[in-house]
Amino acid sequence: MDTATETPSITTAVRDHGGTVFGVILAISFCHLLNDMMQSLLPAIYPNLKLRFGLSFGQIGLVTLAYQITASLLQPLVGLYADRRPTPLALPGGTLFSLAGLSVLAVAHSYPVLLVGACLLGVGSSVFHPESSRVARMAAGGRHGLAQSLFQVGGNIGQALGPLAAALVVVRWGQSSLGAFALMALLSGAVLWNVGLWYKHRGLARMATAPGRKAGSSPLPRKTALGGVAVLLALIFSKYVYLASLTSYFTFYLIHRFGVTVEAAQLHLFVFMAAVAAGTVLGGPLGDRIGRKAVIWGSILGALPFTLMLPYASLFWTGPLTVAIGLILASAFPAIVVFAQELVPGKVGMISGLFFGFSFGMGGLGAAALGWMADVAGIEAVYRLCAFLPGIGLLAALLPNIERPDPAPGKDPALEPPPAAGPGGGAVGETGGMKT
Repeated sequence: MDTATETPSITTAVRDHGGTVFGVILAISFCHLLNDMMQSLLPAIYPNLKLRFGLSFGQIGLVTLAYQITASLLQPLVGLYADRRPTPLALPGGTLFSLAGLSVLAVAHSYPVLLVGACLLGVGSSVFHPESSRVARMAAGGRHGLAQSLFQVGGNIGQALGPLAAALVVVRWGQSSLGAFALMALLSGAVLWNVGLWYKHRGLARMATAPGRKAGSSPLPRKTALGGVAVLLALIFSKYVYLASLTSYFTFYLIHRFGVTVEAAQLHLFVFMAAVAAGTVLGGPLGDRIGRKAVIWGSILGALPFTLMLPYASLFWTGPLTVAIGLILASAFPAIVVFAQELVPGKVGMISGLFFGFSFGMGGLGAAALGWMADVAGIEAVYRLCAFLPGIGLLAALLPNIERPDPAPGKDPALEPPPAAGPGGGAVGETGGMKT
């Protein structure tokens, strides 16, 4: 930092470096809640849109595709740009796209306008997720799994509240009520403005005081590290295509198979999303304690027995089974993101953007493909096929072993001086702590 006015913030940054900055992480988590609540209103009102516009399942899948592909393509690019040129105030700026997206959806009177609104929502997510994940890592103080879990659980809670808000408000007051929810973007923007100031005056100073921030390197050969990233992306594919089957079509499945009302179906979706939020809370700290690879194994593959039973369960058992699926499956994502960041140190924004973007993209493509399948073979066939997706979790056996216990709080290897050079120029005892 160059100016005299920013000198005190460097002192504060060094103090922040001594531990996890929970105030920043919780602020980011709260904004993640607001962001994903606004985003999740779109799939929650699909039954209303299907009735009003006379949409097929395939057309509904294309709405999801428009939203998630927009976010998927842009997020890695936003993350890569942030790694090279951090832009703290992009965080509040991104909320304007979410506000515009919901406003357009509130007044949409044709299918093409729905697609435009969905794309604007996607742009808002593409700016928010990689930069906010970067801030969470910056404020972690070495407790990376915990920081990612706290950040991500805000989004999961928001996704759970979306169907509840749709059941209580949108179903009653109609599509135009989405405009009222758009005002939440203003609250999120105000909070993110303050987070952006911390990022600029303290977060960047934390990086500036790290002598070894440009010296970090992966503990593995490049080919092995990239192979590990490919395996993690395959696991993201299995997780998010399955989740797309529930977030986009679960209400239709319940209505078709059990004859429940739209409101009751949305409440079932809310319970499932609440279980996803709980699983996210558990996944990060558990990965810090027992190792992220073990959590990935148990989370992806552990959901398989429950997904296989779901298509044949009664309404009574459908609720508990979806709770178990959400709880187990969701615990993987914090562990996957942190594991990938450790495979490719020094690329926090790019890795965060890649994995958030890929998850959005796979969710979008999965929703479109599953919508086409529902039109052709019926909605129940979707769940019989998707039941086998968690079996892809067997690929976790191919992940490299790079883990060690996380450092004590305040001992983030990303912010520590580089280790002494060993024979051949390699670092002695290098274990892949990432740099920022």
